[in-house]
Amino acid sequence: MSMNMNMKFEPKIMAFVCQWCTYTGADLAGTSRMQYSPYVKIIKLPCTGRIDVQFIVKAFEEGADGVIVSGCHPGDCHYTSGNYYARRRFEMFHELMSFVGVDMRRIQFAWVSAAEGRKWAELVNEVSKRVEELGPFNVFHALREQANELNP
Repeated sequence: MSMNMNMKFEPKIMAFVCQWCTYTGADLAGTSRMQYSPYVKIIKLPCTGRIDVQFIVKAFEEGADGVIVSGCHPGDCHYTSGNYYARRRFEMFHELMSFVGVDMRRIQFAWVSAAEGRKWAELVNEVSKRVEELGPFNVFHALREQANELNP
């Protein structure tokens, strides 16, 4: 039996989070020693309103199997309305990702405040489990290989 048959798939999940709420909530989960999946790598940004959809596409291009975008609850944005912009952008992005073949179960948009460490841990565990069940995401790798074949 090959070594790969014995290895469990460990998803790579990128989380783009606002520094004021979700990042602080994730920190609270850690300092409270809450158990959650180790598969998530956090990228802290000033606000979800600053998250460009290209960040998500690039995460998938670079090998992510799933993506989380999370910030302050509506009405609680440190920058007043950045999370409203993010929510609108995500709704438009949803259609584009579906069109290019991304299973939207691989992307999670959520609101997590600084006081919601437990919610962050639950969110990470839920997304990790779902992405693990979906398996590796290879759509962008296949597209890149096709492009390389056309342009040697």
